[in-house]
Amino acid sequence: MTSNWILTALILALPIIPNLWSIWHIFYRDFPSSTEKLAWLGVAVFIPVIGGVVYILVGRRRAVKPARDH
Repeated sequence: MTSNWILTALILALPIIPNLWSIWHIFYRDFPSSTEKLAWLGVAVFIPVIGGVVYILVGRRRAVKPARDH
């Protein structure tokens, strides 16, 4: 019974991983405009699974690392 529960948990959690990673990436990166950043965040949040995958394939290239202050 325990192995069935673990397998079920993995199957349910796996599709969420691209969205969680996308939200994290969007939050910690800079975009050409704040509107674009907000739009990608909306895609990742409101279109489960597909939104995260689309961001990884298309939007990730638009993001840049924020400049570090020394």
